[in-house]
Amino acid sequence: MPAAFAPPRRPDETPGGTCVRRASGRLRDLILPVNVRAVRSKKYGNDVLAGDWRRPLKGRIPEIAAEPGLVAEDPDSGFCGAVVGCDKFGVTLEDRFGKRRVFPLTKSGFLIDGKPVTLVRPDAAPGAAANTPARSASGSIAVKGLRAQVAKESRIYVEGVHDAELVEKIWGHDLRVEGVVVEYLEGVDDLPAIVEEFGPDEGRRLGVLVDHLVDGSKESRIAAQVTSPHVLVTGHPFIDIWEAVKPSAVGIRAWPRIPRGVPWKEGVLAELGWGDDVGASWKRILRSVNTYTDLEPALLGRVEELIDFVTAPAP
Repeated sequence: MPAAFAPPRRPDETPGGTCVRRASGRLRDLILPVNVRAVRSKKYGNDVLAGDWRRPLKGRIPEIAAEPGLVAEDPDSGFCGAVVGCDKFGVTLEDRFGKRRVFPLTKSGFLIDGKPVTLVRPDAAPGAAANTPARSASGSIAVKGLRAQVAKESRIYVEGVHDAELVEKIWGHDLRVEGVVVEYLEGVDDLPAIVEEFGPDEGRRLGVLVDHLVDGSKESRIAAQVTSPHVLVTGHPFIDIWEAVKPSAVGIRAWPRIPRGVPWKEGVLAELGWGDDVGASWKRILRSVNTYTDLEPALLGRVEELIDFVTAPAP
């Protein structure tokens, strides 16, 4: 069994780091006084906004590599944010409120400092391969020559083996950099007792990722029983971690809706025609996940939040 998936309270080495970027935009308005007559320059036509703004009067529109942290604006929607991901499907921007949206990489499709640009994938930009640092599956800068370090006392708990394997595949490098171990619980029914046995304090924090953490669910009632300020219990809305993988990554149109009373995984396999081997099906799903862009934002934000919590320095 891989070290990162050891049962709770078993010391080990696996670990995380994270980077959160914020972006902001600015809108300017020009208001002419009522009694002032506007003077029209002969340099422009009747309407300076007429025509296609994507076609500059002089020169060609520059191609810019969509590197993480680059701030760009989608002129059609007005959405402005920092690049947090870019793949063949488009570029993902995150605004200052943490909201993410994916936009296609169209020609002259963005504004940077008010000027139209064409965003391209970093590996498609001239000279990008030589100048772009290697990145981990989570999008963070990869640390070369990483050596295992003594694990911190702080921990991240997830519900099951599948959750742990998915976190390891995307955030494993980051977690090893930080010296944080991820352990699985095999369910959260006994979470209050597990937290008490862990003994959290300021230098020994605990983060817990819970499946199906929505209002009124059994999981939400259990999570509410944990009140320690040194424990962060958060989660995603999906019934199972499988649903946190984007359907497009797996090659399906959508995850099936399974009626209450039917075991979820078995119901999904029957609907998709994948047979009845849950283990083999999970391996198929896990193989389809290569980077964080293959996961739903509802999971990404929660894992990043947990890593931030358990690695935050003591006040």
